[in-house]
Amino acid sequence: MSNNYDKLQKVLTEVFQLDKAELDFGIYRIMNQKRNDVETFLTEKLPSQVREILEQNNNGDTAELQKELEKTVNLLKDAGVDPSSSSKVKELKHKIENGTSVDALEQDVFSHLASFFKRYYKDGDFISLRRYKKDVYAIPYEGEEVKLHWANHDQYYIKTSEYLKNYAFKLPGDKTVKFELKEASTEQNNNKASKDKERRFALYTEEPVSVDGNTLVINFTYEPHKKSVKQEKLIEKAHKELSGKIPQNFQEVFALKPTEKNKKRTLLEKHINDYTARNSFDYFIHKDLGGFLRRELDFYIKNEVLFIDDINTEDEVAFETQISKIKALKQVAGKIITFLEQLENFQKKLWLKKKFVVNSNYCITLDRIPEEYYQEILQNNMQLEEWKRLFNVKVKDLDGLKKEPFLVVDTKFFSQKFKDNLLAEFDDLDMATNGLLVNSENFQALNLLNKKYKDHLQSVYIDPPYNTSASEIIYKNSYKHSSWLSFLRDRLIFAKNFLTEQGIFCITIDDLEYPILKVLCDQIFGPENYLATTPIRNNPSGRSTLKGFSVNHEYAIYFSKSETISTVGKLPHSKKQIERYNLQDPDGRRYEWENLRRNGPDSNKEDRPKQYYPIFAKKNGEIRVPEIEWSAKSTEWMLKEKEASDESVILPIHPNGTKKVWRYSLENILNEPQRFKAEFNNGTVELYRKKYLNSTGVLPRTWWDKPEYSARDNGTRDIVNLFGKNNQFDFPKAVGAVIDSLKVTNLKDKETVIDFFAGSGTTGHAVININRDDGRERKYILVEMGEYFSSTTKPRIQKAIYTENWKNGKPHDKKGISQIFKYLYLESYEDALNNLVLQRDQKQRDLLSGNEAVEEEYLLKYMLNVESRGHLFNLEAFKNPFNYQLKVTENNELIPTTVDLVETFNYLLGLHVKRIQRIGAYKTVEGVNNKGEKILVIWRNLEETDSNDLERFVTKAGFNILDGEFDTIYVNGDNNLANFRKDEDNWKVLLTEEVFFTEMFDVKDV
Repeated sequence: MSNNYDKLQKVLTEVFQLDKAELDFGIYRIMNQKRNDVETFLTEKLPSQVREILEQNNNGDTAELQKELEKTVNLLKDAGVDPSSSSKVKELKHKIENGTSVDALEQDVFSHLASFFKRYYKDGDFISLRRYKKDVYAIPYEGEEVKLHWANHDQYYIKTSEYLKNYAFKLPGDKTVKFELKEASTEQNNNKASKDKERRFALYTEEPVSVDGNTLVINFTYEPHKKSVKQEKLIEKAHKELSGKIPQNFQEVFALKPTEKNKKRTLLEKHINDYTARNSFDYFIHKDLGGFLRRELDFYIKNEVLFIDDINTEDEVAFETQISKIKALKQVAGKIITFLEQLENFQKKLWLKKKFVVNSNYCITLDRIPEEYYQEILQNNMQLEEWKRLFNVKVKDLDGLKKEPFLVVDTKFFSQKFKDNLLAEFDDLDMATNGLLVNSENFQALNLLNKKYKDHLQSVYIDPPYNTSASEIIYKNSYKHSSWLSFLRDRLIFAKNFLTEQGIFCITIDDLEYPILKVLCDQIFGPENYLATTPIRNNPSGRSTLKGFSVNHEYAIYFSKSETISTVGKLPHSKKQIERYNLQDPDGRRYEWENLRRNGPDSNKEDRPKQYYPIFAKKNGEIRVPEIEWSAKSTEWMLKEKEASDESVILPIHPNGTKKVWRYSLENILNEPQRFKAEFNNGTVELYRKKYLNSTGVLPRTWWDKPEYSARDNGTRDIVNLFGKNNQFDFPKAVGAVIDSLKVTNLKDKETVIDFFAGSGTTGHAVININRDDGRERKYILVEMGEYFSSTTKPRIQKAIYTENWKNGKPHDKKGISQIFKYLYLESYEDALNNLVLQRDQKQRDLLSGNEAVEEEYLLKYMLNVESRGHLFNLEAFKNPFNYQLKVTENNELIPTTVDLVETFNYLLGLHVKRIQRIGAYKTVEGVNNKGEKILVIWRNLEETDSNDLERFVTKAGFNILDGEFDTIYVNGDNNLANFRKDEDNWKVLLTEEVFFTEMFDVKDV
């Protein structure tokens, strides 16, 4: 084949990732299962289809015309006719001159196909840059006053920490090489590394390699190095060190994989480079790849193939040749686009599908737990050891346990039976639960929580990565701001959806991204719902991120969900303000005396005489108003009665004068004499009002400079106090700053705030402290992806519950608070990919066999969805729902793990759980959904029960299917329970399996 065909094949190989045949994880593993089908289509069927389309539509193929001309000339010569005089010969020569050979057209089509797909694809992603003409792009615009647009605006940002965990490739002989991280130091917050260091991948020198059967494991670290140490040098060093440590039977890793620049590059070196690059880049899934590419193809053809000015409609041959090329290009490109669309939409489906709850547990203070459980708790050594480690508490006996009401019991240390029995003690479990912690990539967590919390939360407070030089998102095409915007946009849409109509959103940021973040928030929440931006003292000594300036503050941006809110929350009075209110009335309310004089240019206007009135004041402070009249002659108020000797008079003020006047009306003074007093000061009389300290606080100002807001000082101190210097979390938010931010969002009793960039857990800590101060029960939801969720975020909440006073990791008192919080671990997107299996059953094979057209359509449109259905809709899982397993990444390995189908289904339904009970082979969940409908879910082990057992259980448990106790009942497995239609479309008793997968794959673009 030709150079143009080779160029096309190179592009398609990259676009369909056929050059990664050896990779054995994620989407690569899925593609490798179908590699033969894909390669056959791209390398054999597509080229022949191009040729076939051109031959069918091109009447001006010069090669065929030349043959016909030669044949005609020979016939005419044999007949003794001069060929030059023949009109037929002249016509054929004209067609040859204006025609194009199929071979040339074919090359042109291959070249255009390669150019078209190459221009949008780069290192694993399609970038939606619409070409208008050379070096000029077009953006969608619908007439908005202000349009915020960025390169990745129509893509999902999908990079998660899992990319650090899974990388494997195949070697001949069914051997595998895996890269794993040891002691990986992942990003903890907005400051990934100190200013003179950046994280790099390096070989783990303590144990660089290990062998497990046919698998070679190469270990790396991801730790801070000086910026002068380049990643390329560390790769070279790792490759050199490994050359003498790889076992003999894995020497294939040193096979040559040369490039133009590096002729000696080995397979191992290639994969180390790819591995490190993979974790330095960001990755995306296009929201509508098919639609985008089809629009661009039309645009490309009209602007770069079909040149309107050059169309020769008078020459039929030339015109048909042009149309033939366009038909071939459009049809073949259309098939490639359809195939790519299937691949991208399948990944999008897995990204958007609700993820399984892999594990769920509760942390409960002892005061909430009945004493009959204490003996079993006392015998649990793992729990006792955690108390010693977290709280420095040694419990030796039952009496000692009873004296510690705020020790936190973690159900993960106990049997499932203990956990089930304990949770059954709560009649309204969700209402009793104060907090929820979720270890998950935040998009996935928000997607799962959405049905339950949509329109239900009062506050959203987030502190996202600031994208500064210390914590920037480094995208492979240098779309730094674009990647960051795509990352935030979809998550902010969830944030808005979660808020009630009275809800308030707060996001913190620094100078670098503030301008475009403000516009993004305007776009999502509406500029009419913008409340304020408050600069907050953050780092008094400053952080050098901008040339010539040292940044020592950040911004908190506030938006409301709607225009219906009346006001933001108020902040407490400062110490100085409180000290001013140094008097108390009999009810104990603090007040001060406020002078009622008022200055101002409008105080002496003649059209406002009612403000000028005389007042009698006795020396004992008693106040009364004399009878007065206006004297036009003297233009002043005149007294109708004479002054009493024991009284002094505050004379009336001339309307044209500039003297001070009273702020309050006569009615105020006469009707509330106990709130006003007069004082004689140097021969003059001054009037005062009793001003009370406003118990609700003061309106927040747009300048926050309290020392306790400093992250560098107070935030760091908080963590050091909680965990000691050896477990320091760099620059967390100061609790004081978060407390005041939450108060501004109007978070009240029983209301909930969500923070889906939870970091070390400052927001949860802040809520606990607020509740401890005023005895209320505000709630918190924290979402954090990092591995430090288990080592810092969750332990911080446990410690904050036990007491608010810590020093060097040890409690200073036992000023605890009664709490329950639940914590979840979710399946990741990577786990979803790694668990996927494609299977084509015999029936499908028979249907496709021998029907080339149907087989092609199946390959291009339906293959992935159809062949994954048996895995994704796994009815076997529901036979014993208490023992359903997935392979989940744990310590860099895929470990078979029992997932929590019951908890997953609760969130899929959006269920607010009232009561949960385990009775033998059954588990029941009672609750309400957001519509207020009463729900019952019955789970059972179908391997131990049948329909008759179920009926007996329902009767014994007292559940009446036919009455109004429950609006909907869900049961796994076929059953004979009485059923009836609630309305035209809905039955009362539903199969859990059907609803489970409908809700899990209810994928809607965000």
